[in-house]
Amino acid sequence: MSQRQERVADLLRREISEIIRLEVRDPRVGLVTISDLSVGRDLGHAKVRVSVLGEEEERTQAIEALNRAKGFIRSTLAKRVRLRTVPDLSFQLDRGAEHSQRINEILETLHDDDPSDS
Repeated sequence: MSQRQERVADLLRREISEIIRLEVRDPRVGLVTISDLSVGRDLGHAKVRVSVLGEEEERTQAIEALNRAKGFIRSTLAKRVRLRTVPDLSFQLDRGAEHSQRINEILETLHDDDPSDS
């Protein structure tokens, strides 16, 4: 990713986080954290990866709510940032934390079963 893409991604990450936290009123959007944001080369599209606390159904509903609110988020973003065009947003669920936790659990069970520890 180029330096410009990185700067725009950082700016968008901060602003979108604040918009979600303060201005999105949908109750399905609970505890949402932006874990990663990447923008295309032409800065016309941004993939926003979010982690959501809660059960699987709550996570799915939060992603649906964010994708429904992306027009509102994008227009609010356009008022806040100085970019020629505000990228089209797509929200995706980030399961990285879940995978890390599962790997740690597996490693713990392997460590507990290790006969050389005895």
